[in-house]
Formats: sequence, structure tokens, C-alpha cells
Amino acid sequence: MVGWQGVVVHTTGIKETALAEVLLSTVARLTEFFSSEQLEARARCRGFVQRASKITGKLFLALGTIGPWSEGKTALAQLAAKAAQVPAPVEVSPEASQQRMTARARAFLQDMRQRAFAKLPQAPTVWEERLFATFPAVHIADSTGFALPDSWQDLFPGAGGSGAPAGAKIQLVWEYTRSTFAPFALLPWHMPDNKYLDTVVGLAQRGAVFLFDPGSFKTAALAQSAAARAYFLTRLNPQVTLYEAREGRLHELELARGLHPEPRPLVEKAILLGARERVAARLIAARVPEAVVNARRRKARKAARKRGYTPSQAHLTLLAWTLFSTNVPGTGWTSEPVGKAYPLRGQVDLIFKSWKSYLPLATLPTKTKEPTLGYLYARRRLLLLNSALCPPLPARLWQTKHREVSLLKLVRPFQAGADQWLQVLLQPAPDLRSFLHRACASAERLIAKASRKRCTSAQLLRASLSRQNDFIEFTEALAA
Repeated sequence: MVGWQGVVVHTTGIKETALAEVLLSTVARLTEFFSSEQLEARARCRGFVQRASKITGKLFLALGTIGPWSEGKTALAQLAAKAAQVPAPVEVSPEASQQRMTARARAFLQDMRQRAFAKLPQAPTVWEERLFATFPAVHIADSTGFALPDSWQDLFPGAGGSGAPAGAKIQLVWEYTRSTFAPFALLPWHMPDNKYLDTVVGLAQRGAVFLFDPGSFKTAALAQSAAARAYFLTRLNPQVTLYEAREGRLHELELARGLHPEPRPLVEKAILLGARERVAARLIAARVPEAVVNARRRKARKAARKRGYTPSQAHLTLLAWTLFSTNVPGTGWTSEPVGKAYPLRGQVDLIFKSWKSYLPLATLPTKTKEPTLGYLYARRRLLLLNSALCPPLPARLWQTKHREVSLLKLVRPFQAGADQWLQVLLQPAPDLRSFLHRACASAERLIAKASRKRCTSAQLLRASLSRQNDFIEFTEALAA
């Protein structure tokens, strides 16, 4: 089995050693990241610090990143008060704090975000090795949105309709096997996800696989990834034009007509995607339980009535199936692993939920442009800081206790000590290193998922990997 950074792992003992090394590496990298010398050099390079100032680059980064973490809404006056409580107290007024929230401050925070990406550690994934063993990377693209003050609708237009007039969206690409982030963009909420796909597929490398959701379905992007000899797996958009080869000629595929009389619970067919692109792929259709079909159709009819139309019979027919398309060859993935891999996208939803619930992502105490952007950029840094501590812990917990990590619980231990974090970040490197090591060790005892009768998706996956021809059973369990 291939382990961390390509090292072949044969025994549990070696795995545990590698995981311990990853944890130590995480602590070392974060300690280096918060080195005063490097921070001040970057602050001067970006023009945030131009002369001797009470608010140094390190203090500004610590206040903006960690300062608001312990409370849902932290005003600039509260941050100024916290500055007077650090080891080397700094007396600064709220007005002075607001004056430092400038475009240069944003440039400094953006620079530190890029450096944080370079510092994010990698850790082994220990429970889906057989599913993804042949892929050098597994990219999951998704997004989450949140409302902003109405006065921001010119810069960050909202989603429209009955939603907030102003809003932002985080576009994220998560490399699943190493729990690391690639592009991490802050965009207006009204921008459709599929418009960001050109950036996402720019990551395409030979042999990597992308897991897309239906909202990101874009045949041009699928064609681009295939041209780079990368793979994709996505829920099929029923509105896309499909072709199949019959008798040496291409014929447009009427999917609903073909599936309506189909008696088999699992169907696979070679297809071409897109009226122009004609991307070679496999269609995999899995019949869902009758109760799920009825619920889907009730929902579709209700949505149609609200919009004043009647759903077509073809649409209602396709609701009896879960449809996937992929260009991973059948020799690499049979139909069964396709249905087992795709639900792992749900892990990204848990990441977003933890950010919104425990990292005050969308709680903004300011309304003017520069301070608000300063808060947003600093909180993106907080997301990355929290994520930097996360990768070693799930793998380590699985190896030592055979327990899964709760992504929601993972945030809480670090947030509980937010004020202590603020103190320690401004202390010498040995103190910071010792504190980080203790924080990770303490979190390891608190982040396991609670025992429950209903199996998690990962448990279903692990059980199914040891059996054959159980794709239908697996998708039914997830749909229940």
C-alpha cells in the first residue's frame, strides 16, 4: 500500500510513526509560519508596515485571525481591547484599528493566505485506499454562500430572487486523499458554480480524478480535464445532449425512453457527452427504491406548481434513477466503486457546516468597504489555520482508536482556547511550538464521532469494499 508522500507502508507500526511525524511536521510548519521575522518582512513588502508602529504585522494577523474566533461578532473596539491584553500590551484605539484596515492590509492578508497554502501539511488517508489507490489526486469542487450587508450589493451581488441583496461565495477545491485545499476563492454569490470550473480543471494532471456536483456540470470543463488525461465523476445533468454509437454511426440518446422499460437495477452504457464536445464517457444508472422515487416526484411536482408548469413525463421517469457519468475506464472502476466514491463529496458539506457554525465566517460587525474586506480576508486565514491542524488528526485517530473524526467536533477544541491562542501566537517560537503540540494532543481525545446504530457513509463504504455486486445496496442505504 502506498502511504504518505509515496512511502510504501507495510505495518501498523510504521503507519503510526508516519502519522506522528506528520503531526510534528504540522506543528513545525505552523510555528515557522508565525515567525516574527518572516511576518514583519512580508508586512513591509506589502506596504502594511512602513515605519515603527504599535500594530506590527504579527499583531495585526493575530488579532484579525484569532481575535474574533471566541465570539460570534467581535467589533473593532473589542479587538483593540484584546491588543491591550497580549504579553506585550499595545494601547491602540478602535479608530486606529479601523484606519489600519486598508487595501495594503488586504494585500498583506492575501499574501499570508498564499503562504499558508504552501505551509498546509499533507497526511495519509487510511480508510479508502483501495478505492482511490490508482489516482494521484482526488479533487472535490464545491461552494458555500453567505449574506453580506445590503450596502455591498454592487461589489458582491446576492443570489437574487428572495435571497439577500448582497452575498459572497467561497469556491473550494478539496484534495480528498490528503485533506488539503487547492483554489480557495471569494466571489460574488450570484456567480454560477459552473463559471468557476475553468479554474478548477486547471488543476488537471494525468491520472487525477475530479468529483463534480450537478450544479457544476459543464461539458466544456469535462472535455478540458479529459484532454489533460485526467478523469471525472459527476451526477449526470439530464438536459445535456447524449450520443451513443450504433452500427458505426452516432445517434442521439433519448435517456428516459431507454430507461423506462429497463428491468435491470443497474445499467451501464458507453456514451458521448455534449452536442459539440462529445466527451467519451460511461453512463451508469442505478435504480432507487420506490419510496425515494415517490418523494422525488412529489418534490418535483411541488416545485413545478410554484413556477407554473407541469413536469414532463421524461423528467419523472428519470427520477427513478440515480445517474452518473465518468470517463474512468471500466478496468479502473467497475460500476460498483463509482456509486461508492461519489457520496464522499458530502464530506465537503461537513467542512462548510463547521466553518459556518464555529468559525464566525459570515458574522460581520462592519459595513464600510475596507474593514469588511479586512474581516473577510482575515477569516479566510482562520479557516486555513484550522484546516492546517486537521489533516493529521483523522488518520491518527483511526490508527490509534479505530474511530472516525467528527468534522464539527474538530473545530470546537481549538475555538474553546481562542483567547489563549491569541496570547501564545505572540510569544517566542518554543512556547508556540509547545502550545500547538498540546492543543493537537488534547483535540485528539475530543473529536471522535459518537457511537450510533446507523452506519456512517465511510462505514458503509469500508464494509462494501470487501463485497462484490452490492452497488444497489450501498446507494439504497445512503438514500434512506
